[in-house]
Amino acid sequence: MSRVQDFLQRRSWAFAFVLALILLIVNLVVSPSFLSPERLPATFATLAPFVLVGFASTPAILSGGIDISVGPLATLINCLFIAVLLPAGWGEWYIAVPILLLTSAAVGTVTGVLVAVVRLHPVVASIGVFFVLVGAAVTISKQPVSAPANWSDALAGSWGWFPAAALTMGIVALAWFALRRTAFVSNLLATGESDISAYGSGVDVTLVRVLAYTLGGVFAGVGGIALSALLQSSQSSLATTYALLGIAAAVLGGASLGGGRGGLLGTFLGAVVIYLVQQLLTAAGVQPSLIQVTYGLVLVLGVLLGATLLSPRLRRSRA
Repeated sequence: MSRVQDFLQRRSWAFAFVLALILLIVNLVVSPSFLSPERLPATFATLAPFVLVGFASTPAILSGGIDISVGPLATLINCLFIAVLLPAGWGEWYIAVPILLLTSAAVGTVTGVLVAVVRLHPVVASIGVFFVLVGAAVTISKQPVSAPANWSDALAGSWGWFPAAALTMGIVALAWFALRRTAFVSNLLATGESDISAYGSGVDVTLVRVLAYTLGGVFAGVGGIALSALLQSSQSSLATTYALLGIAAAVLGGASLGGGRGGLLGTFLGAVVIYLVQQLLTAAGVQPSLIQVTYGLVLVLGVLLGATLLSPRLRRSRA
């Protein structure tokens, strides 16, 4: 048992991987056509917003903070694209994508400045931005607005055998992989582990934390585009749901709420776990309101496991 626990503590993503594998097998037993080629594009399109909002939550958590506003930011980007840019004739991808990503980056930067420069507590700062974004999304789109035919619809389909929604997730994963080749990610983890030690080592802790929230904002913007591709309508009511999902995916994937531990691989697997749980409960006929309860339980489970059995600090204390 101790060897298994040691492995899970060394590999922050391992628990989510095992859980995802078990849930995948159960889903295939319940619904043998779950991974059929015909359903694969829709499966990836539904999974993409889960994954991307989780990705958006991860940089802030790694820095030792938290950003509750990335879910509402993704829904704001969805409403901005569907209810504003498309009707205004600014819906072409080469116009819309820069506007949407710059907007999301700006919002993320504001949150980062509130945390790292103004020194508000991350929960207080991101909750404040959360309410601003929810209000802005509702103002833009009080009721769901259906989208006319547009380029984002292709992101929910397939290109031959390739699920198009994998593109949005892949772009973010490639960006993170590129950042890992620089000092940014190691500085980010060092800041989350101990900002005092990181500062003493010459890391610009304030800049790293602001950039973490900016990066999370950009990832949330991509998530908003993926959400628009899936729904083809504006849905401001999804803000609170995705706020919870992003944090739950990151924590379940092994990211420590204390900072300094985790990564996008674990977050991806955590999002897959949440998606598979949703699919299983939906197939079993569970009411949507109870599925929301399950999201909260998954978050609590991730926090408890991360703080106890899977904590690397526990392994160090036994050494």
